[in-house]
Amino acid sequence: MLTVFGSLAVGIMFLAYWREGTSKWMVLIFAVASAATSAYSGLVEAYPITVIEGLWSLVALQRFYKRYRAENLAASPGVVA
Repeated sequence: MLTVFGSLAVGIMFLAYWREGTSKWMVLIFAVASAATSAYSGLVEAYPITVIEGLWSLVALQRFYKRYRAENLAASPGVVA
């Protein structure tokens, strides 16, 4: 069952990365899938992968936030940042 979880997490991460140019939500899905992959690698005691995937998740969350904020500012031109 653990292998299925890891395979799903990595598969979703791959698909979200592939499609992230289409929507900011794909970036968020990538971040969540990276966190799930980090959890999986921690459970199988592959700690270097745990750290790297955790960092990827944080980077993706930052990219999502920046993209979300930029799209919201562009949608409301009367708002001054």
